[in-house]
Amino acid sequence: MKLVESILTRNPCYTAGRKITVKGLMLHSVGCPQPKASAFINSWNSPAHDSSCVHGFIDGNDGTAYQTLPWNHRGWHCGSGSKGSGNNTHIGVEMCEPACIKYTAGSNFTCSNPAEARAVAERTYKTAVELFAMLCKKYSLNPLADGVIISHKEGHSRGIASNHGDPEHLWTQLGMGYTMDTFRKAVKATMGGESSGGSTDGYTKIMGNAVATAEQMKAYIKAKNPDVAQSVLDMVPMYLSEGKAEGVRGDIAFAQSCLETGNFTFSGSAVTLSQNNFCGMGVTSNGVKGNSFDTPQLGIQAQVQHLKAYASTNALKNACIDPRFKYVTRGCAEYVEWLGQKENPAGKGWAAGAGYGEKILAILKGILGTAGGAVSAPAETVSWYRVRKAWEDAKSQKGAFKSLSNAKKCADENPGYSVFDESGKAVYTRAAAFKPYLVRVSIPDLNIRKGPGTDHAKTGKYTNVGTFTIVEEADGEGASKWGLLKSYQKNRNGWISLDFAERV
Repeated sequence: MKLVESILTRNPCYTAGRKITVKGLMLHSVGCPQPKASAFINSWNSPAHDSSCVHGFIDGNDGTAYQTLPWNHRGWHCGSGSKGSGNNTHIGVEMCEPACIKYTAGSNFTCSNPAEARAVAERTYKTAVELFAMLCKKYSLNPLADGVIISHKEGHSRGIASNHGDPEHLWTQLGMGYTMDTFRKAVKATMGGESSGGSTDGYTKIMGNAVATAEQMKAYIKAKNPDVAQSVLDMVPMYLSEGKAEGVRGDIAFAQSCLETGNFTFSGSAVTLSQNNFCGMGVTSNGVKGNSFDTPQLGIQAQVQHLKAYASTNALKNACIDPRFKYVTRGCAEYVEWLGQKENPAGKGWAAGAGYGEKILAILKGILGTAGGAVSAPAETVSWYRVRKAWEDAKSQKGAFKSLSNAKKCADENPGYSVFDESGKAVYTRAAAFKPYLVRVSIPDLNIRKGPGTDHAKTGKYTNVGTFTIVEEADGEGASKWGLLKSYQKNRNGWISLDFAERV
């Protein structure tokens, strides 16, 4: 983090000289399409400016943090509410916003360049995590304690701030996957403490002793891929031995390989068996071949080392042969559930796809359920039903229930949610009649996609300017909501981002 002191010595909040006892930190987003912190600093450093002033801005273009008030000065960044004002207790920091968004009404906006906007949001989020970690250490604050780190929106809910929706509105509409809970956990992790307090009960640590046996792993892969090469079966014990050498669960590494290679069929995989790369290492974009290793053992060893880079800050026991070890933020993903960037509190991780860790755990569960396990292997006897918007959207989970009836009740209370069993199958969805509605599109080049999300292919056609009927809504990458056009209803292959449409 680059921190620049740029105190607003002419601002009324500074000249008033009032001090506070710092009890917490409040995160804001500026609420206008301006990524440059300097624009605010230059404007606010004047005796003619009104009473508002924050303690810092985070630049959207390069992530630089600017301190604009002494940390213990009383600013005016959140107004007040029914229970007083957070200005008397909290440091306030504003994150700048992308230039490519345009506010329409309230906290709603359209976006002309989602990729650019998400890059700005990610940049400011990461700097905010580091800045808040520094301030928590400075003032001996526990970021996970109630009311210590809050957003402007949360401040309003607590009765100590005016009615604003930032910064959650920005993250949600850009599909970032960030929440204030992930932010607080990321701050704690950056401080070097226990990453997430008691909220990680039941999460699966990557470091530790394997639970599955080599016999179970072999039996599982033969069942999933009857034509599996004998060389694959011969190398299965290497996952356990290489994992044990580094303190990594080898059965988790094997489950990851099953996911990355399509159960060693290599169907749809960017790597081949001859590369001895069983985890997609080095496949950083479409068309990239990835790394190759001389022997299967070296490939597995590199994979285990890469997992250790994510899961631990401890030094490697063996010489490093992982060519990408140096690129990992050490210890950023202690749990399998955090290997996916969208589920990781710090926004880091092995893979960008949603639910990556959950997919590995589903395979691991299948392995552990295969005959041939050690006598001491724990047997899972309780089935859980999870209530989510989609199985891969772990962050949306409302709860996990032993009782199916209780899970159904929870889904009924949360429109758009379904009940999933442990295999990820939807076993209950509340029936709801969708009423088609009209939207107005004001731009000529709004892409029509074959599915709801930027991860679906474009049809090559545009809506042009006009009014259109939406017959279905869905969540997906790159937009807060996607809409199915009536003219594509039959095959369900014509979707537009509703962020660029106005309901009429």
